[in-house]
Amino acid sequence: MIQEVIVTTQNADGIAHIAPMGIHVKDNEFIILPFRPSTTLANILQSKTAVINYCDDVRIFAGCLTGRRDWPLSKTEKITGHFLASSLAHRELELLRIEEDETRPKLYCKAVYTANHTPFLGFNRAQYAVLEAAILVSRLNMLPLKKIETEVEYLAIGLNKTAGDRELEAWGWLMAVIEQHKQELAQA
Repeated sequence: MIQEVIVTTQNADGIAHIAPMGIHVKDNEFIILPFRPSTTLANILQSKTAVINYCDDVRIFAGCLTGRRDWPLSKTEKITGHFLASSLAHRELELLRIEEDETRPKLYCKAVYTANHTPFLGFNRAQYAVLEAAILVSRLNMLPLKKIETEVEYLAIGLNKTAGDRELEAWGWLMAVIEQHKQELAQA
């Protein structure tokens, strides 16, 4: 199973890094697959720890992909690091082993601490639409423009029916990046 989460890591200087990721969950292991090179990969290899943040504020997913990474953090309990202050829950992880790969190594981790902060009240279609649009933005240079446009057009249906202010704000950030990408392609 893949869970769309926010991963927080920390470097040796104590600087936190926030990144949206699809985490693989298998039995009691959490598998993080960051691309090479990435800050998340470097931080986990250095600290041997990471935090999985479960949140329903899709602005954080969209924000990380559009240059907005300044989200309030709180100190972790069992590892040295931080979790998102607005997370519904978080899991503190320790690295168990690495399955090497030139492009995307698999980092196998175990949970050493889990905390629930706020009850989950459910998702709406707009949140799903923003998550899917964020994934499209993360792959702008890998996907054909026509596919991106078709997907966005479909996702906008659910967004327009169910969005609140947070979802509309996140959607706007993502659409601005897609529009900029279109302009860059037109000028090339």
